Parts: sequence; structure tokens; C-alpha cells
Amino acid sequence: MLSVTQGREVIPKLKQEALRKMATQGVRIDNRPLNAYRNLSIRVGVLRTADGSSLVSLGDTKVMAGVKVDVGKPFEDTPDEGALIVNLEISPTASPDVEPGPPDENAVEMARVVDRAIRHSGFIDFKSLSIVTGKHAWFLWVDLYVLNHDGNIIDASTIAAVTALASTSLPKVELDPSGNILRIDRTSRSPLKVNMDRMPLTITHAKMENMLIVDPTREEEELSDGIYVIGISGSNIVAIQKVTGAFTTDEINSMISNSLNQYQRLREAVMAALQNPVSELKL
Repeated sequence: MLSVTQGREVIPKLKQEALRKMATQGVRIDNRPLNAYRNLSIRVGVLRTADGSSLVSLGDTKVMAGVKVDVGKPFEDTPDEGALIVNLEISPTASPDVEPGPPDENAVEMARVVDRAIRHSGFIDFKSLSIVTGKHAWFLWVDLYVLNHDGNIIDASTIAAVTALASTSLPKVELDPSGNILRIDRTSRSPLKVNMDRMPLTITHAKMENMLIVDPTREEEELSDGIYVIGISGSNIVAIQKVTGAFTTDEINSMISNSLNQYQRLREAVMAALQNPVSELKL
């Protein structure tokens, strides 16, 4: 699948005016309150060739995550830890105005935000990924594919990455007395250790007509005066990214407070979806 550079959607002027006016009245074109997320569905284990996977639908935004695990040499500054690498690509079929091409800075930055939220959350104990200190450790490669782009890619991608990691299993490694790898047995596996109490999630706000809305659609993002993303784990802020625009101190404080509240509701929705995943694959 190709990485892409996405163009800006052309929104008719009358629709722009209607969306902005509705925001000032506290309503949105899909009848959601300004502070409400779209419907969320999650399916895990959708890729047989992956070590962990999930398909997340947040409204009409759909993101598939695949996790591959591999043995690598630990980094010199963390000899007793494994590593996490997150990549994000947007399919050319995700939106009519997305064209094939090399990864642009927006896709790279979105992957970094997801990576930071997971890395600093405590969701993964990287020391538990060590096989032999200084010699061997598990590397977790998380590939995110945006299959349909209707806004708020970051939040959907974070949910996809987290749920894919929660479904990941590690093969058994056999070592010789010197700590060299004799064999990797992919038929014998153990679950990746994750701390669900510290599940990382991102909360995205868009600013429109001085109103703050969560989980913006593609059209709302295009018309917004700014996008702000806050990564939460438990009661801790683990990542912040101003994507576009300018925000006042009061607006930032309001978004932080709201994100902490939104986190609890979104986490409950993710946990409920994991316990009752969608039984059919719908792309």
C-alpha cells in the first residue's frame, strides 16, 4: 500500500457557512453535540499473517492496525528494553482527493503522536520485551492503514494501535547457554504484556467559530481554525500536539480538562468493544 499526500477537500461555500453557524448553536451536521464522539466499533484478529491486529471504525473513519514482532539488538542507551515503531499510511482509496505519493509530513507526524502516546503511557513494559540484555529484544512494529478518511485519524489510529497491541502474542525463543538464539518457535506463543489500566488514548479537539468540538469529521477539520491533540493515560497527560491554529490559555485549559473526562468515557467504549467485538469484517 502506498503512502499518500492528501489534498484539501473542496466544501461548497453554503455548506461552510451552515457548518459554522451550527457550531455556534451547539449542534453538528450529524446531530452530535459538540462534546460527543461518533459510534465506535472494533474488531481484533483481522489479519492472519500479523502477530496482532485490529480494525477500528470511528464513524466513517476506518483504520486497520497490524503488529509484527521481530527480534533485534537493543539500543545502546536501553540495553534491557525492547522497542516500538509506529508507521502510518493513508490508502489512495481512503478519500477522493487523496493521491498516491511518498509519505508527507502530516502522515509522519500523526504516526509520531500515536507513538508518543503509547511509549510514555506505561501501557507496555519495554523491559519485559528484553530477551538477553544487550543482545536480543523484541521489536514491535505497528503499521496503521487508513482505509477511509472522514476525519480524526489520530484518535482512530491510537485506538487501532492499542487494541492491536492488546491482541498481540510473542513467539517462544530458545537460547543456547551463551544467550544466542537457537530457534524462534512461532507455533508456541504467549500474550504481549500490556497494562490496560494505563491504556493510552488521544482526544482531538477542533476549534470552529471559537467553539471547541471533539472528534471532528473531515469537513469540520477542513473548516476548523485549529486542531489540538492530547494523549491521556489513566489520569496523566502523556502527549500534546498542536496540529494547526492558535489557542488561548483558557482554551488549552478547557481542552485538557475535557480530555481527562473524555478519556474515561472513551476508554469504557474501547473496553466494551473489546469484550464484544464486531463479528463481521466491514470495510
